[in-house]
Amino acid sequence: MINRDPIFADRRDAGRKLAQALRDEVFDDPIVLALPRGGVPVAFEVAEEFAAPLDLLFVRKIGAPHHPELGLGALVDGADPQVVLTQSVMQMVSPPPGYVDQEVRRQLQEIDRRRQAYLGGRQALPVRGRTVLLIDDGVATGGTVRAALRGLESAGVGRLVLGVPVGPADVVASLKSEADQVVCLATPEPFYAVGLWYRDFDQTSDEEVVDLLAQAAGRREPRGLGQRPAEHRP
Repeated sequence: MINRDPIFADRRDAGRKLAQALRDEVFDDPIVLALPRGGVPVAFEVAEEFAAPLDLLFVRKIGAPHHPELGLGALVDGADPQVVLTQSVMQMVSPPPGYVDQEVRRQLQEIDRRRQAYLGGRQALPVRGRTVLLIDDGVATGGTVRAALRGLESAGVGRLVLGVPVGPADVVASLKSEADQVVCLATPEPFYAVGLWYRDFDQTSDEEVVDLLAQAAGRREPRGLGQRPAEHRP
């Protein structure tokens, strides 16, 4: 019989356990970025552990003409937004000139709308040269996380760390080439779905996101953690 007992009580519990797993790491002036909405309660606990600023990282799919479910790539939010294109799909679809630029502008407007709703229009924190901890509540296929990591890489982060409570072993292994460090607390087999491993996996509300971001913003100024210089991928 397959054991499917939940590993985490809820996202806050998962965040505390992830923070504990990261506790002994030395991060130089880190920023914690959450993939909304489900990643926010997890990331909040990690940001609290390191007294680090907490921000959101929006990732928006760039759909193909007349087939929006087919992704040409993704737009990754930030102070310097990055477009991550999947060249094999681009070659297959061959979108008309100007199409991608038009879609990028449209998705930027949507990101601005969401940032206004969650953060009152606060601009994204700059990440160039900084240690970034990217946090979500889990990975399944890894598509969104992979785009986010590649966007952050293009934005010039100093050190890139992915932290998730749970994910399938093969996907987690495949993401290790996209970051300096990947921390995943559990890789149960068979995996099935992220929510299966939480006792409470109700959808994170907009109100909870706003509340947690406000709490993080009201916290004292971040303390410096360690003197280790930022590490770079070879």
